[in-house]
Amino acid sequence: MAREHSSQELPAYDEGWWAAVLAEEEHQVRQQPAQAARPPKVEERNKSQVQWERAERIYHQDQIVAMTVTAFNRGGLLVEGEGLVGFVPCSHLVDMPAQMEPTHREECLSGYIGRTLRLKVIECVPDEGRMVFSERAARAEAGKRTELFHTLQPGQRVTGEVTNITDFGVFVDLGGVEGLIHISELSWGRVNHPSQILEVGQRVDVLVMEVAPARCRVALSLKRLYPNPWEKAEQRYQVNSTVQAVITSLVPFGAFARLEEGLEGLIHVSEIPVPPEANINDLLTRGQDVLVRILLVDAARQRLSLSLRINP
Repeated sequence: MAREHSSQELPAYDEGWWAAVLAEEEHQVRQQPAQAARPPKVEERNKSQVQWERAERIYHQDQIVAMTVTAFNRGGLLVEGEGLVGFVPCSHLVDMPAQMEPTHREECLSGYIGRTLRLKVIECVPDEGRMVFSERAARAEAGKRTELFHTLQPGQRVTGEVTNITDFGVFVDLGGVEGLIHISELSWGRVNHPSQILEVGQRVDVLVMEVAPARCRVALSLKRLYPNPWEKAEQRYQVNSTVQAVITSLVPFGAFARLEEGLEGLIHVSEIPVPPEANINDLLTRGQDVLVRILLVDAARQRLSLSLRINP
């Protein structure tokens, strides 16, 4: 993993950002229908049957253990071995495709039953009866995670590989530790889905924003490697001036258009002159070049209002 410290000061961000990231991740990963990502019956087991002291030692020493797959659900695998019981999420299985149909997913997961996997503990919470394992993390040598958490620092520029893409962000393997680029940190512009920006297997440079060793979590940013176009937007784009833009999407209430990378504004339906017996889809298409008039530039709220009615 190539490392270098960013030459620019890490921009300030909302203090509740990291807490929100973790809360949303927990909601998305653990609260899917039918509790898809929860370890089946793990939390209902008698805690005395699990060697929690040994589990915590393995976790803190970043050891690799061999575990047998005993069951599965839509979220991943249940594994057991030598007094340990835990869960391996689908996103932490090396040979598990990131996107697949539910039927195919079930077939792939069922094929793991009875297999022995080399894993690392990435979460160990005795009070909650939760132990989470990762096959991806075990690709890095024992102790690598500890080493990384000692070297990773906020403001540092690092390189990793995209391992999973979800609705709320992108997971990146930094060489033994997975970091999360929340959807809000992918681009200064509007992002409908993270898959618009990155793809699984892609190598990407990111900026470390927050490091939480106790939870084995690293918050990353892609957009903060680049200047924030909103900082000078009000000086560059004057109200009632006309500029070239590109239509990026059509929505029921209008269309979005991009002025430049990271600067995207809304053309409300009331600002689109649609001829009688026609609709917006007849007039505009994605990728179309248009001339727009600036109605509002609110850099603080990152709001940009545009109009196709060139004459005020």
